[in-house]
Amino acid sequence: MLKQILFAFALVITLAVFAWTMRNIFKYFSFTKKLPLKQIPERIRMTLKVAIGQSKIFRFPLMGLLHALVFWGFLVILFGSIEMVIDGLAGSERALSVLGPVYDFLMATGDIFAAIILVAIVIFLFRRLFMHINRFYGTEMKPVSKADANLALTFILLLMVSLLGMNTFYLLECAFSGNKPEGVFPVSRLLYGLFEGMSPASIHFWHEFNWWFHILLIFAFANVLPYSKHFHVFMSVPNVFVSRVSPLGYVENMDSITREVKLMLDPQAVFDGDAAPPSRFGVADVEDIHWVNYMNALSCTECGRCTSVCPANITGKLLSPRKIMMDTRARMKEKGPGMIKKGVDFSDGKSLNGSYITEEELWACTMCNACAQECPVNIHQPSLILDMRRYLVLEKSAAPAGLNTVFANIENNGAPWQFSPHDRMKWAEELYMNETH
Repeated sequence: MLKQILFAFALVITLAVFAWTMRNIFKYFSFTKKLPLKQIPERIRMTLKVAIGQSKIFRFPLMGLLHALVFWGFLVILFGSIEMVIDGLAGSERALSVLGPVYDFLMATGDIFAAIILVAIVIFLFRRLFMHINRFYGTEMKPVSKADANLALTFILLLMVSLLGMNTFYLLECAFSGNKPEGVFPVSRLLYGLFEGMSPASIHFWHEFNWWFHILLIFAFANVLPYSKHFHVFMSVPNVFVSRVSPLGYVENMDSITREVKLMLDPQAVFDGDAAPPSRFGVADVEDIHWVNYMNALSCTECGRCTSVCPANITGKLLSPRKIMMDTRARMKEKGPGMIKKGVDFSDGKSLNGSYITEEELWACTMCNACAQECPVNIHQPSLILDMRRYLVLEKSAAPAGLNTVFANIENNGAPWQFSPHDRMKWAEELYMNETH
């Protein structure tokens, strides 16, 4: 009974803290712009392929396979975590063993995956600590970012060690008590022999220790994740579902501009009378982004795959697509509490477009979409970059000199070139004269 009370207390605290954190994040979403979702069947197909199938991660075959195995392993191990919550509240032991062969399969698979994940995490930590992987570095990658990654990997490492320890000592307890163990544990069965000389009291202690350590570590990890780049553990699958299904190079028109152009071409055009005039063209700060942009920012793993293929970054320019996402997330974290207290009109004298992301970064982007193509969770950085450019052009008239020349030529000559419309066909006059002779 004491164990159940302590477990219930820990679970309530965990859920309360997590709910408080998510409440703030949902409020941050409420400050962003609306964006309707369409093509649901296509989104489901894309989620199964990209999120569950991890299709985009295999550009780096070995590391991609290891990452995919970690992801798939967590999906299987989640079953055991649910069972632990049931056991903790009900005071039972292996409550879901009533599933019979299905339970045996899931336990065996989870046990094997725990060992695979353990090996994968050791490799990941070695790469981060002792190998200079270029995409793990950059001006935006501060020491706290590296510490964040190492902390999350350490959490996962300890989770797998405690899971294997719990299974191993469970088998030892069953052997001493003469009970048949529920489930199949192929890896833990191999570890079994290392601890056979221990006393029954010691075995019971270490089984309980690993059980509590594992579940409390899950509770702690769940509440650390929203403050970490590893929040993608929760956000990546939903992010793939809401990501764009149109071709990457397709540029969304601004409805407000489209409306005005159509009215100019056809004054009799009829539009929805409820359409309100835009409060701002483009994106100046986080309240101007749409909610998918913010979900993209929360889903960013800071893996650097986007920046590693960015032609602007490769040629030494300031642009880093990873930094765009990191800055968006950091800016909302900075401004969000003020907007919760004082409303969406709250201003702290800073902005995403300018204070965090410079004009030089924005205009370095070639809109090639290499970053979006590479991102394993379908983040679309160019759409946010384009909207911030739109703000610079439409609100601040701050386009580069070359673009301003193009704009002036289009306004005066109806074309990007600095020639009068009357002279447009002069290039063909000599050609025509030669044909007449």
